Amino acid sequence: MTGRLHVQRLSLSNLVPSLGNAEALIESPNLSPRQPVSALRLEQGRYQLQPLFWGLTPPWLKVLDHAPHCARAETLTSRAMFNDAFSARRCVIPVSGFYVWKTQPRSKQPYLVTHVARTPLLLGALWCRYHTTLTTFTDSTALISVPANACLSSLTDRLPVVIAPEALTSWLDPATPLADLKAQLVPAPLELLGAFPVSKHVNNPAYQSSSCAHPTGPMLRWAVSQEL
Repeated sequence: MTGRLHVQRLSLSNLVPSLGNAEALIESPNLSPRQPVSALRLEQGRYQLQPLFWGLTPPWLKVLDHAPHCARAETLTSRAMFNDAFSARRCVIPVSGFYVWKTQPRSKQPYLVTHVARTPLLLGALWCRYHTTLTTFTDSTALISVPANACLSSLTDRLPVVIAPEALTSWLDPATPLADLKAQLVPAPLELLGAFPVSKHVNNPAYQSSSCAHPTGPMLRWAVSQEL
């Protein structure tokens, strides 16, 4: 499952034309958990882009290091940590890509997963609010993971769920029926995502060079011939 995000040069105005007054997008070529991340939420009928802490911290959580940065889709309704948020507090994390690590005999090779057309992706997530006083609070988030599709399953067994732009309102609306939400928790279409190897410098979360996203090999993607 991904533990790093690539967030750079996103054109959110094209993806979400009705985006309200938004805070500046938090950009990073190698964004790791326990850091602020920009999330899209629906507030009073309008899309809002706001920073959330990446690591879900419900009010009863005692150890910050235990804050999960990912939640398995299969456990969203059975685990108390995720159930309420899945029912009423969903968001998406806009990214230009995310990293996964392929296990090899002596090491792990990082790959950057992107839209095959290198357009933005909307990753499904949950959020919750922790009040520190009656008037101050911190909002936090966790990505939702689903099984990897057949194209990328050779790299990893889990990937973040990708929310289609046309399903954005349905995903964010607290009134959406649970059955409709669960129908979106599926692997990405085979032709949507590709992945290419990148430098192992990305293993260091402090490494913030744009070279994190430079390919060191060809893109792995689904070919039409594979469907025949």
